Amino acid sequence: MDARPEPARQLPSDTEPTSGAAQLAVVDVGAGTGKFTSSLVARGLEVTAVEPDSVMRASLIRSYPTVTALQGTGESMPLPDASADLVTFAQAWHWVDVPEASAEVARVLKPSGRLALIWNIRDQSVDWVARLGEIMGSSAAEDYDSLTPPVGDALETVEHGQFFWDNPMSRDQLLAMITSRSYIIALEPEARAELLVRVWRLLDEHPQLAGHDTYVMPYQTRVTLARRA
Repeated sequence: MDARPEPARQLPSDTEPTSGAAQLAVVDVGAGTGKFTSSLVARGLEVTAVEPDSVMRASLIRSYPTVTALQGTGESMPLPDASADLVTFAQAWHWVDVPEASAEVARVLKPSGRLALIWNIRDQSVDWVARLGEIMGSSAAEDYDSLTPPVGDALETVEHGQFFWDNPMSRDQLLAMITSRSYIIALEPEARAELLVRVWRLLDEHPQLAGHDTYVMPYQTRVTLARRA
């Protein structure tokens, strides 16, 4: 069994609103369809989502009608100066122009506000997960330096944390996760079929997986906090 370090602290439960949360204004940038936005809503926060894609933004509005959803990017947010207590980029900072986005975040943050850069990364210290990664390849998020992500001169990093958690998945859920990746969707049919054969072989033959119908996918959540410089 692969040993993983214990997290330094625990994230608060999604079902327990943060004390004083109603007074906090949060901007979730690159919100997509609202996967991370939902955890902010669950805490009772005043949430504004910024998303450039109209289809994703429409899906977010349908799912979370209490969220204000705006068209924009990390480099250009349609928000007033000093209006946000917290700005979040979940799986999104690796897409921005860092100096421009940093300056824009600094403009939008209140003097006491914070920027949170968040990534969920498969924990490849576990052998079968590392082997799965070799088969699948990696995305831009997985290749990015999410341990020490850069920020521009308008911001300064103040804290970093890693949190370890497990996500049990059925075989169908695991295969759906793999085949939903854009870079795998873009493969030629023959190449995609060959990749899936290799995944099935891993699930059937790896000693940590053989005979199982549920697979515990270990993740690291990496969070970096920054403030106005």
